Amino acid sequence: MNPDGIILVDKSEGMTSFGTDMAMRKILGTKKVGHLGTLDPFATGLLPVFAGKGLKYLRFCEGFDKSYNCRAFFGQATDSMDKEGNVIAENFPSEGQMEELISTDYRVVREAFCEISQITSQMPPKFSAKKIGGKKAYDLARAGAQFELKPTDIKIYSIAVNSIVTEGRGFVVDFDVKCSKGTYIRTICDDVGKMTGFGAHAISLRRTSEGPFRVSDAHTIDEIRQMAEEGDESFILPASLALNDMPSIVLTSKQAKDLRFGKKISCEADLEEGKQYRAVFEGRLIAVVYPAAEDGRKILRIERLFAGD
Repeated sequence: MNPDGIILVDKSEGMTSFGTDMAMRKILGTKKVGHLGTLDPFATGLLPVFAGKGLKYLRFCEGFDKSYNCRAFFGQATDSMDKEGNVIAENFPSEGQMEELISTDYRVVREAFCEISQITSQMPPKFSAKKIGGKKAYDLARAGAQFELKPTDIKIYSIAVNSIVTEGRGFVVDFDVKCSKGTYIRTICDDVGKMTGFGAHAISLRRTSEGPFRVSDAHTIDEIRQMAEEGDESFILPASLALNDMPSIVLTSKQAKDLRFGKKISCEADLEEGKQYRAVFEGRLIAVVYPAAEDGRKILRIERLFAGD
């Protein structure tokens, strides 16, 4: 089996992202495995895994936007902002409040989601993989340590509320969100819960896309294991697909040859300085390059050479 490429895994609930890496190492027979964008254990959905030579492409994907489907329960807040945590506050709607919510089609809830979609910074959860002095925040939180997190710049492109239904003494909101890297959907649930006054936490979370990748093209670990046992390697995608959304520069034969030898080449096109571009020749990726100024002229510097792959 040639393990070089990208495997789109549909992660199951309860499995960690690093546990997924370990499973893929056994299936592929290689230690060179890493995932893009960690998912919480309770979350499911798309987890792109890069293997072998495909790991060279991973760092170019770390800024990808992401999409999720989430279900949030209103009436309780938890310390981890999801169903895995301990309940720290309860404020179930009274009978009168519930009647008003239903009669207004949950207007205050919908308005809160609309307001939260406009935020540009967010405080990460204490139960997260954020590093504080070299240690993960969730390890510190579980140990009862006191620490502070800093807000992160984020972008929420859209939030769509799909349904709101009563459940038990509270109600559940099902919504889709498209956002930038670093956005915590659990925090969105907690923030909207605070804005409405009821408190809320995520009870399910599913990543549906990341950059050019879609969960509809992903396979479960069990499906991948079975395909591998049957000699079907179609689940391993070419790593170059990860850069399909990056703007391209078409090289001449001489330029492609020069780049293969690590040479800087002149840049005649009007390209944005410092921005990364795919340098291709005859449909094949040669390198990732970026325009730069040198001795009064614009050149293309090599960020990563792929010609030998």
